[in-house]
This record gives sequence, C-alpha cells and structure tokens, in this order.
Amino acid sequence: MSINQEIFKMTITADNIVSTDDRFTIDDLSLGDNYKPINVYYQNNFGEIIVRKRSSNERTISNQTLPRLVCQIFEKNIENLSVEEKLEFPICKYYPYSEVIKGIYSTEGEFREYRNSMEFTVYKGEGGAQFVFYSWNVFSTIIFAKECLKRFGNSKDRIVFEYREKTEEEKNQNTNEKSVKDNIEDTAIGCKNPYSKMLLESKNIIFRGAPGTGKSYVARQIATDIVSNGSENDYSKLTEEQKNQIEFVQFHPSYDYSDFVEGLRPKINEDGTMGFELHDGIFKRFVDIARRNFEDSKKSKAILEQEVSVQAELKNFFDNIEYGETTFKTITGNKFIITDVDEVKKRIYIDIPGNKTINKLILNIDEIRLMLESGSEFNKISDITSFFGKQFATQGYSYDFAIFKEIKSKRFKPSSVDENKEKLKKYVFIIDEINRGEVSKILGELFFTIDPGYRGISGSVTTQYSNMHTNQHDKFYIPENIYIIGTMNDIDRSVESIDFAMRRRFRFIEIRAKDTQNMLDLLEDDALKDEAIARMDRLNEEILKVEDLNENYQIGASYFLKLKILDFDELWTDYIRPLLKEYIHGLYGEYDIMKRFETAYGYIGLYS
Repeated sequence: MSINQEIFKMTITADNIVSTDDRFTIDDLSLGDNYKPINVYYQNNFGEIIVRKRSSNERTISNQTLPRLVCQIFEKNIENLSVEEKLEFPICKYYPYSEVIKGIYSTEGEFREYRNSMEFTVYKGEGGAQFVFYSWNVFSTIIFAKECLKRFGNSKDRIVFEYREKTEEEKNQNTNEKSVKDNIEDTAIGCKNPYSKMLLESKNIIFRGAPGTGKSYVARQIATDIVSNGSENDYSKLTEEQKNQIEFVQFHPSYDYSDFVEGLRPKINEDGTMGFELHDGIFKRFVDIARRNFEDSKKSKAILEQEVSVQAELKNFFDNIEYGETTFKTITGNKFIITDVDEVKKRIYIDIPGNKTINKLILNIDEIRLMLESGSEFNKISDITSFFGKQFATQGYSYDFAIFKEIKSKRFKPSSVDENKEKLKKYVFIIDEINRGEVSKILGELFFTIDPGYRGISGSVTTQYSNMHTNQHDKFYIPENIYIIGTMNDIDRSVESIDFAMRRRFRFIEIRAKDTQNMLDLLEDDALKDEAIARMDRLNEEILKVEDLNENYQIGASYFLKLKILDFDELWTDYIRPLLKEYIHGLYGEYDIMKRFETAYGYIGLYS
C-alpha cells in the first residue's frame, strides 16, 4: 500500500524553528505523535550536507535519528561539557508552558536513576562517548537540537527535518494496542485460579518454594485456566488449539541463547557440503505465533483481504506450473526451473541449468510474499535490496524478482474475508527451574523485552542474528498477549542466583507446602490422602524446629503423589530421607535430627 501524504519541512536554527506545516510548530510538540519522520540532515555554514552515520542494524529513519544526528555533529562539544552542564542541558519539552526536561547521562543506569522510563535515546560515538537522554518522540528533541546549534554552531548552520502526517492506521496503532490490552484483561474475568489474576496483572511471575510443593503443577494449572478463560483447570482437557497457546521449557546449565532465541545450526546443502542455517529457538517460535495472533486481531478488513489475496496468488502460481519443466527467465535472461516447493520450511528449490558455478538455489517464499503484500512496485533488483534493508543484493533476488513479476502479470481478483476476524488469544510460556540456567546469557537482548513495561512495538530490539533475517528492518518484540511463568527452588546449591535486574522484571510468589496439598486429591483414596497429609504436616513441623532450616526446606505434596506406586516406607527410604540428609549434612547433632524426622514421619527403621 503506497502512502501519498504531503511531505513537510521543518528548519531548525539557533534562533528559530520554522515549518511548512502551519498546524505544527514548536508550541505544539504534543502533536508530534501524529507525524512520521521521513528524512533529517544537517547543513553547515558552507552549505555542506551531513546525514546520520547509522550504526549496525540501526533503522534509516526513526524517532531517534534527529537526536543521534545532533550528537554526531556536536559529539566533542557535548563531551567537553562539565557534569553539571550536562545535567542542566535542555532536552525535551511537552507543551509551551511545561517544564523543560534536562539531563545528558553517560549510562542507561544513571539515566534510570533520574527517570525510570523506556522513552530514551542512546548515542554511542566513534570516540567512545555515550550519551543517554529522555526522548518521548522525535519532535520532543527539537529543543535539544536547537540548543546545540545555539551553543556550538555557526550563524547559518541548520538542521532540516522532513516529515509527513501519519495515516489513520498509523495514528490508531497506539490506540489499538491499548484496546488489545483492555481486551486481554476483559477476557480474564472468567478465570477461576487466584494466581491467574496475578499473572495477568504482572505479565511475569516466578513461583519459588520448597522441593515438591508443586510449583510446576500450579504453573500448568494457571496456564490452563488462562487460555480457557476459566472453563478448564486440567491441561489434558484443553483442545489442541488451546494447548498450542502454552509452551514449557526447562532451563539447565548448558542451555543457551541459540536454544531459547535463535542461532546457527548445521545443515547438509544440496551438493552434499556442510553449511549453516539460522534456526529459531523455542521462545522466539512461540512469540512469533502469539505475535501473529496479536497483529492479526488488530488488522483491518482491507489488510486481511490483501494478505488472503497474496496467499491465493501464491497458491495459484505454484498450482499452475510444472515442477521441473516450466522455465522462467531473470531480468538478465538467465533461465531457471522450479523443481519443488516446501511450504512448511517456506522454501522454493530452483535449478539454473546455464550457471556452471551454482546450478541449484533455495529461495525464501516469505521474501516474495512480503513483496506482494507491500503493494509496492519493484522495477529493478535494487528496489528489492532497498525494501529488505540490505546493503547488497543477494543472489536470490534476481529469481525473486522474476517470480514476483510472473505472479503480478496474472490478473487476480482480490479475495474477500469474513468480518469475523481472528480473535485475540492469550499465550503462556512456562520456564521450569529458571535459575538453573545462566539467565542473562540465555535471554541476551530479550532481557529488555520481557520487562512488562516494554511490551509491544515500542519495546522492540534487534536480535543478534538480525542481519540474516529476510527483512533486516524487522525487530523482535513481545506482544501484550504473552505471559511468562518461572519456577525456582532457591535453596538448591547448584543453581544460579537471580540478579536484582531480573528480579525487578518478575513478581515473586512463594508456594508453601500447605498451599498445594489439594494436589493429593489425585490419590483418589481418601484414607491414603488423609494419612499422607498427616505425615507431611508432622514432618514439616519438625523441620521448622531445626535452627538452620525454614519453610523453604519443607517437603511438598508432589513427593506424596508417589504413593500411587509406593508405600509410605518406600517413599521415606528412597526419596524423602536422602533429601533430608542432604539438608542437614554438617549440622551439629545430625543423627538426632534425623531421628526426630523419622519419628515425625512415622517410619520405624534406621534411627528408631
């Protein structure tokens, strides 16, 4: 869909700010959310034009381009300011009569001590300097640009800022995200588990407690309750579609970023050689599913019809070619044949008979799909390169271009869609034993995105392998409809501790042994259940009497579920006694303590 909005120009000098759009001035910065930046450049006293030197994976134009360009031009001047001058430097202003927000900081941590907000800009200079300051949209930092020109520039220096009015769809994006959030909370009304509301409010929770307290059991119950909107608490009774809204993973010491987010995996090429391909980790795959649901639930009928039409066009194209027979030509006249299509892996396999060097190639269906969905015109290979944000064209773009042109040459009636568009769903990701892995290493840059305050597009980050993505402009974000549950046993000596930054992103809930005794309903035999609870309570009371132990060392109900196949004595000797001996190893009076435990449990044996 092409955008034909009028382009406006704002010229910033040391003395004045003038715009060709008389509706939007320095006195109306609060209207900035209605406008989208297109281009920005600095023009010096001699007419020389300087543009922003983008860092790796930095978007061409974003809300941070203007302040970063200003920092680029005046880096040395800003760096040479005293600490006091930096803290008093004008940065942002909301309204004509509002207080000017000030402060340039060297680290994000220093900035957050001043203002704990996600709206900030980071500039990293070639000389090593780093500036962090508040920025709620690109227009708010016009004040910063003007002040730098005034203090450090020459009389004819100027910054030219080009922008357009946002489309109605773009204007409504934030509103839509809020309505989505409200919708999620509204659908939680039916949830019955008391912990469900906690998770829906907090986005992330960690259950901590003694071994066997049923933390994982509770986590699965909550997930079941949430995805079914209170209609089920038994995971096994969920539909397959609902089960796909829940994912479970267990952290361990060797678990890493490539398992969780993305990484390179070896593969065998068509010619038998070994290569590597980018592989999405379990969390990224799960988020992508939730994200598609989140985005599809907001899409207008027109957009949905466009996507459905593209899918129909692709299907029609592949259905009407003879694999291994139908010949196509690139723009340079190279002939190629489509030999096979893998819709699951999104691959198109082609043979290039006239190419002696590489006669086989694999194309990505999603590249062609994105080109078709964009509604853009592609007249040359460089248009594709620009569209995907690549510096250089890949070998496959020539063949993408040929297939794209072939599809577009076929007249195709746009598809219609039912008004009943996809409904917003909730997705729950469970991380068992979250502190058994090196969390900061596993999460990488996602450490930022899981923060409840950074959900949605505004909290997007660039992943480590983004340069290998089909569209390098795509960033990763966690949508509002994802909820994360972690479980941990923080008395286990073999696990990693959760640092303060991580703790700040999760709500911690302690699960005590008594809290989950209802698990023992699964024993079905009431007499057996009553006896199990009685022994469990006596033993846990005795544990609390040991000076160096507390509730975190009590025995949970899940141990007693083993009574389905064991008797009480077997449960004690094979499971509970070894654990208790580990607890008190090295304590004074170890033998006497174990004797008291044995008596409380009701076992007659070694210490009796």
